[in-house]
Amino acid sequence: MGYGIIAVQGSKVTLLEMHALKLSGKKDNYERLSLIHAKVTELIREFKPHEFAIEAPFFGKNVQSMLKLGRAQGVAIAAAMQAGLPVSEYSPKKVKQSVTGNGNADKDQVWRMLQQILSIKEKPSTYDATDALAVAMCHYFQANAVTGGPGKKVKGWDDFIKKNPGRLR
Repeated sequence: MGYGIIAVQGSKVTLLEMHALKLSGKKDNYERLSLIHAKVTELIREFKPHEFAIEAPFFGKNVQSMLKLGRAQGVAIAAAMQAGLPVSEYSPKKVKQSVTGNGNADKDQVWRMLQQILSIKEKPSTYDATDALAVAMCHYFQANAVTGGPGKKVKGWDDFIKKNPGRLR
């Protein structure tokens, strides 16, 4: 399970942490779910995020893998909700599109774009971490694409127009 945590101040985005939790295949499935919940809870306590974004499950051919992935995502989402964080989900294609401009980009293209955007020097040992960071950046881009800036929450188009008069043509 990868995770990426960013800080946003104004229009400046900074990488706080990017890593992956390695879960031993020798551990019981429920033990692994417990480790995921504990890690997400620990990260929330440490970094005190305002929002939580996760990659939506993609449909694969292996039903057992999908079931395990869904459970893992559910545990992570439950930890975020328990902490009172709003949760957003993004499809893998949406994440790639947001970060690279190409919904079919490969993992290395996504990583190289993240390096440029966030001025990151060293590559993590796994793409799980970079995938998670890409989800965080996608969430940032999506939140700022409509509202025109961080922290400007809107409730529908009327509210958007009222809060963004300079963006009308």
